Amino acid sequence: MSKLPLNPALKGLPVYQPGRPIDEVAREFGLPAADIIKLASNENPLGPSPKALAAMGEVLSRLHLYPDGSAFHLKNRLAAGLALRPENVILGNGSNEIIEFVGHALMRPGAEIVVSQFCFAIYPLIARMMGASVVTVPARDYGHDLEAMRRAITPSTTVVFVANPNNPTGTLASREALLALVESVPPEVLLVVDEAYIEFLEEPLDLLPWIRSGARPNLLIMRTFSKIHGLAGLRLGYGIGSTELVEALEKVRQPFNINALVQAAALAALDDTDHVHQTRDTNRAGLEYLTRECLELGLTVVPSAANFLMVEVGDGQKVFLELQRRGVITRPMGGYEMPRHIRISVGTQAENRRCIEALREVMAKA
Repeated sequence: MSKLPLNPALKGLPVYQPGRPIDEVAREFGLPAADIIKLASNENPLGPSPKALAAMGEVLSRLHLYPDGSAFHLKNRLAAGLALRPENVILGNGSNEIIEFVGHALMRPGAEIVVSQFCFAIYPLIARMMGASVVTVPARDYGHDLEAMRRAITPSTTVVFVANPNNPTGTLASREALLALVESVPPEVLLVVDEAYIEFLEEPLDLLPWIRSGARPNLLIMRTFSKIHGLAGLRLGYGIGSTELVEALEKVRQPFNINALVQAAALAALDDTDHVHQTRDTNRAGLEYLTRECLELGLTVVPSAANFLMVEVGDGQKVFLELQRRGVITRPMGGYEMPRHIRISVGTQAENRRCIEALREVMAKA
């Protein structure tokens, strides 16, 4: 047995389980990889922005050089689009790294974070890794009970996490409730609003004025290039906050955390408005189709504002496995304490139809 003095916070810490990759399922079930569709990880079914692909090609001959450690051009471009200063933006290797920055800066033994039941798994995982305690507030209709989350704040609370829309449930908080939370969180508590899916909303609530005015230096907004821009494989997220907060988070950021390919691709993706509009249209139509077909199958769905749908299917793990046997990868929700549900990412029209055909077959035998 190892006698290494491991961090005691690691004891009992779960390992995050992502959606299963296509090759792994192909090996397990003896299926051709080309015949498998993955609707498990809320990825963009249209693929990466074509402009991003072209931009990466132009960088390949320079990969022997270190990337710009401050990502000057990308930061400036993002800031200009947000009507903020580059000093208001911090870049991460996916939004997950931004969450880890928050952990290093504000979580420690004796501190508490407040999250909602059915929250993104990484929030409590990072907190426990840092030795902080997690206060989980019961959900309301699978979404955040923001009023109750505000009441759960104590003198030990350092961070409150709110994902809007929420992953994995797809729920959207009301504008009134979210604004009330922003206005009422104590100044010594950081409110992190995770907006990974904000681009899929028709009329998103704009929280940026709170940062532009400097009125809420304890507000951090997180966004990502993984979803709407189709760059999940490159891992790029960013945080938006006060210059003081970003300066603190920069102190725990690893050098060169955003590589040269990512920087080039992200800059080009910001110019590819056609890809963004097409993605949004594809998602809207796909979400409507999946919702309608699941309801016709007699299944209960959680209304979604994101690019996925959570569906109650009875034995979620069994249905997940049976769909895999038919070459359709979804996400079981047992790890989120919802064993009766699976989560289906919106795919292309053909992928959505194939998923429903497989689900119809599985449910008929249930």
